[in-house]
Order: sequence, then C-alpha cells, then structure tokens
Amino acid sequence: MTYNKTKFDDVIIIQPNVYSDERGYFYESFKHAEFCENVCSTNFVLEFESKSKKNTLRGLHYQVGDFAQSKLVSVSYGKVLDIIVDIKKESPTFGEYITIELSSDNNRQVFIPKGYAHGFLALSDTAVMHYKLDDYYSPENYTGLNIFDKKLNISLPVNFEDICISEKDQELPLLSAAILF
Repeated sequence: MTYNKTKFDDVIIIQPNVYSDERGYFYESFKHAEFCENVCSTNFVLEFESKSKKNTLRGLHYQVGDFAQSKLVSVSYGKVLDIIVDIKKESPTFGEYITIELSSDNNRQVFIPKGYAHGFLALSDTAVMHYKLDDYYSPENYTGLNIFDKKLNISLPVNFEDICISEKDQELPLLSAAILF
C-alpha cells in the first residue's frame, strides 16, 4: 500500500496494491501494524456502510468532545466525491476543504482524523460507502456543517436542484455557528 498526504498533512490517501487477472482482483485493504506505522496508532471499533443513489449528498458530519471520531472511508461499489473540511480553529487551513474521488475502480481509502467534517456526493447511479470509526456513535455529540455555507465555498459538480439531501443535513449550522475543534 502507498500512503499519500494531502493538503491537510494528517488526512491520508491510502492506495492498495491490487492484483488482477482473468478471474478478477484481490487486494489487502487494511493491515493494522502498517497503518499504525504510516498513518497513526488507532483502533477501529465500529463499521458502517451506506448505500446512496446518484446525486445524494451526505454530510458534512462529525462528532465532538470525548466522542470525536477518526474515520477510514472507502467505496465498495460505485463512485463518490469525498469532501473533507478542516474545522480546527488554530489550524492554518481552518475552513478550507479538499475533495477526493473514491471508487470501486480506484480502490482508494481516505483516513480522516478528528478535527475534520466529512461528507460525500454520490457520482454513480449507486454508491456504497464503507466507514471504519475509532469511537462509537453518540447522538449527543453528533453534529455537522452546512455544506452550502457560502464561507466554505464548496464546489460541487452537480446543480443544486439535482442534489438529494436530507432535511437534517440541510439544517446543519454554518461554520460561524458550528461547534469546532
């Protein structure tokens, strides 16, 4: 596997070595010792999977306080535009974002540590997203950012009227009113 830093030094893109032949493919998607050596020492305690139709926008989500979570995300079917926003007040990249295309074709994974809001836009007809988390879900500590906040200025490759987003995500706070790290 290769481990590549992004504009945010602690957000890491992981590219597995894929072995393909006429039968299909095989790759190692996670190796704890190697992950600890190249990314950070963490123990994932929870896994989620979500299925989304094209143009579904989920996020930007995160947890705060003692239940803040780091995530390792990947796509097992389809393609998404992964969106990560720095919400650490003292960070030189506070309020900035990056996007990364994740797909079942490129097999990339992204490690997103505590201190970032995360979301994604489904680009394929169906997208299945997989999440490994290093802490449990806590409804009391679950929050997010409004992806349409003009201050964030997040560029999406889809017209607003074509986006499918939950009412809950539409009502997430703007950066100026959000709980931050």
